[in-house]
Amino acid sequence: MKINMDVFMDNSNRKIIKEIAGNLDCGMDCYYNSKTDEIIAIPNLSQVSDEEEFKKVFLEDLEKIKKQKSDFIKIEVLESFESFKIMEQFVEQMTDDKFKQELEIILIRKKPFQNFKHSIDNSDFRQNWFDFKQNELEEIVKNLLKTQKANTHQNL
Repeated sequence: MKINMDVFMDNSNRKIIKEIAGNLDCGMDCYYNSKTDEIIAIPNLSQVSDEEEFKKVFLEDLEKIKKQKSDFIKIEVLESFESFKIMEQFVEQMTDDKFKQELEIILIRKKPFQNFKHSIDNSDFRQNWFDFKQNELEEIVKNLLKTQKANTHQNL
């Protein structure tokens, strides 16, 4: 039985992209080693209250990243404007006009993230949102990895 390596690689890449996207969604910065397919996820420093404790807990990972810096591609948590853009894109593709209008109003008012989350969590579109956001994050990760790998190969 012959195994199609292209399919295997695609499945492997999809799994890596999905894992990195999931970590980003949880507020983790990811470091991806394209030589070993290792992923190290560390909380984004902006979400850390005690930097000394953070350094103790993640010392081993931080040292590994530092020692092998040239092997790792860093993928940072999205900036708030990037997350907001994903929310806008979700609203744009909504087919339920009433809910779409409600979300459009939420996005122009104060506390759009908090109110968007509350509205989505109490709607029939909660899973649609999670699926949409995951897909968008995966696309972002895929594009970042493609760009970084291309840049890495140019520097060799």
